[in-house]
Amino acid sequence: MKYLVLICSVLITVSVSSQTNPKIYDIINAVSAERIEADITTLAGFGTRNTFSDTVSDTRGIGAARRWIKTEFETISKDCNNCLDVFYQKDFVKAEGNRRVPKDTWIVNVAAVQKGAKYPNRYIIMSGDIDSRNSDGSDFTKDAPGANDNASGMAGAIEAARVLSKYTFDASIVYLGLSGEEQGLFGGAGFAAWAKEEGWDIIGVLNNDMIGNIKGVDGVISNRDFRIFSEPTPPTETEQERRRRRFYGGEVDGISRQLARYVHKTTETYMPEMNPMMIYRLDRFGRGGHHRPFNDLGFAGVRIMEAHENYTQQHQDIRTENGIEYGDRLKFVNFEYAKKLTAVNAITMASLAWAPPAPKNVAIGGIVEPSAKFKWDRVEGAVGYKIYWRDTTSPTWDYSRYVGDVSEFTLKGIVIDNYFFGISAVGANGHESVVVFPNAVFR
Repeated sequence: MKYLVLICSVLITVSVSSQTNPKIYDIINAVSAERIEADITTLAGFGTRNTFSDTVSDTRGIGAARRWIKTEFETISKDCNNCLDVFYQKDFVKAEGNRRVPKDTWIVNVAAVQKGAKYPNRYIIMSGDIDSRNSDGSDFTKDAPGANDNASGMAGAIEAARVLSKYTFDASIVYLGLSGEEQGLFGGAGFAAWAKEEGWDIIGVLNNDMIGNIKGVDGVISNRDFRIFSEPTPPTETEQERRRRRFYGGEVDGISRQLARYVHKTTETYMPEMNPMMIYRLDRFGRGGHHRPFNDLGFAGVRIMEAHENYTQQHQDIRTENGIEYGDRLKFVNFEYAKKLTAVNAITMASLAWAPPAPKNVAIGGIVEPSAKFKWDRVEGAVGYKIYWRDTTSPTWDYSRYVGDVSEFTLKGIVIDNYFFGISAVGANGHESVVVFPNAVFR
């Protein structure tokens, strides 16, 4: 009888580890291109959202934009029995000594926090930028509609809040509008510092910056491709950790890279029509985004954006020259595509927020042995664990084995020298944590 019970238990556990969640498909279907279009239209309609633009008018400038965003979040909260904590977070920046800041200004962010039922201090953040700019980032009077850059990302965060607020999650989800991006990532830096001071345990940051363009300046058109930018290792790592990489590997296995792989895997599982492209770089060449300030403080963060940019529509005065239309206008945004990338964010956040915490103290052994060995600390909420491995040249976790509710395991016949490895925690609902690359070695 014990033998039969054991077999049944194993079969049930394996099915839990491999199932998909029908609710994720419901989330995808609930995202609305029409609502996203309406939100982008409203944001672009404020004329300019330059960081230093009008804060008094109700129809023009960044002040009107952020008040409208806050009102939208509050309306969403009312529809879910006040499930969102909506607030401003702000910091003061001075013009003195900063050539990109023409006048002293409050950098005001808008946040809506949906608290988790089981792990309220664990947060997954989806951010978009409130501000826009024209050819001169310090020109705060001329029109800068910023329809794609970045009303699209901001509208995506608002739409994700509408959809996900209908559900209850174990971890907390934050829908975030950040300001001051165009002048130096001020909003992200301020919010990241504030969150760290508050003691937030941030699982990851999904920075959405331009998710609405499908026609590149090179003529390539695609409504399926999108990029996930991530840095290889945290800038906060210690010298000892850097030295250890020389012998054990991990040059492309930092926490942000694992978050990127999580987005990639979730998309391929639930939205196989999309083509997620992992870009092994913090951001586009020589450029930056609002995930970086979170990375600077040791938090995992990635940038999600369109694959094919059109530079004639970014950071440009509205004009026509030599038959080319310049400027970031509403007519250039593909709302169905913005819907798809919003759904990518929503299902990633839902999967993470329904998953148990990642395993702690993951250690690896098996040097000069025919098998790879692992140890880790169990975490609350996990019903089991999964070992992942891949060829050292592969960008994704290509092989896996569910090993049940144990804290150590040996992969027999797998030589440690030929692969990279990681461990994830699996919940009863089948959702997994981010994969953890081993941070210790044992013999």
